[in-house]
Amino acid sequence: MKIIVSLFIIFFINLFPYTKSNEVTSYPSNYIVMDQGGEILEGNRYHQRRSIASITKIMTSLLALEYEELYFRVITVNDIVNTIEGSSLYLERGSTITYIDLIYGLLLRSGNDAAVLLAQEISGSVDEFVSLMNQKAQEIGMLNTTFNNPTGLDIYDEGNYSTPYDVALLMKYALSNEMFVQISSTKYYKTPTKGMWKNKNRLLFDYKYCISGKTGYTKKAKRTLVTASKKNDTTLICVTFNYGDDFFFHKQKYESYFSSYRYVLFLKKGINNLIDVNIESNEDIGMFVPIKEVGIKKYIVYKDEGYIRIYYLSKEGRIIKEKIVKNIKIISPS
Repeated sequence: MKIIVSLFIIFFINLFPYTKSNEVTSYPSNYIVMDQGGEILEGNRYHQRRSIASITKIMTSLLALEYEELYFRVITVNDIVNTIEGSSLYLERGSTITYIDLIYGLLLRSGNDAAVLLAQEISGSVDEFVSLMNQKAQEIGMLNTTFNNPTGLDIYDEGNYSTPYDVALLMKYALSNEMFVQISSTKYYKTPTKGMWKNKNRLLFDYKYCISGKTGYTKKAKRTLVTASKKNDTTLICVTFNYGDDFFFHKQKYESYFSSYRYVLFLKKGINNLIDVNIESNEDIGMFVPIKEVGIKKYIVYKDEGYIRIYYLSKEGRIIKEKIVKNIKIISPS
């Protein structure tokens, strides 16, 4: 009888094999979820500095994309490709490749050879390019970030150090560049001489709302991942450091927030007439609000010297959320 019961249990288990839970059961030691306005929705130790590996290449690509006049330049591959380690496009000395194809190879295949060639083409030397990287980081507000190379490798120097918060700011900035979004969201890219490149960002294939991202890995940094997803008018960014199940974690965080919250726009980029004040904003500004509050609430603006406060209120006047906005200019005071 015991044998029959045991066989039945085994048969039952085979009929209903184990499937992965749809719930996040563990959390990264370093992560952040940020909305398109820069609000931190959740996270853990997101100001702790760590080696960030190849998500460095978001900064490398952004600097390269700023030089639009170089997009159609043809570059001859030099000897430096023979010294590059790690992920590569396997470019051969003496061959040629277009500048824009290098950027595709940088973001889709994480080519370290592409990163170094772009750095040389833009600045004349890797050292000069690294100076541009650190300068741009300061402009974006990445105050806890230090770049030492354009690749993210941490073999020959300390590598590049940043925090989940800073990397989220970098992705937020990157999403304002249409060419960056176009390239980083490309699943497959056919090259003239290197065949078809497939994007290493698996979330693009597994999650229909994913619009951008970059993977990274070194022995020192372990896995690093930054992605962005957009549903309706709501865009979210997720960054994880040293977490094995990162793609699943990102997807579940996006699903959780998209099903429960919406992004409510307060100020559009440009001139806004709000109550009795004309306000010029350098960017779109809004709040992440629970779905049950959307459409039945209202907001007011309280003007103060150098900044404004925006409030999301209930019908009864209860403050649900508030936000200080500094990136504005008051055109006509009340």
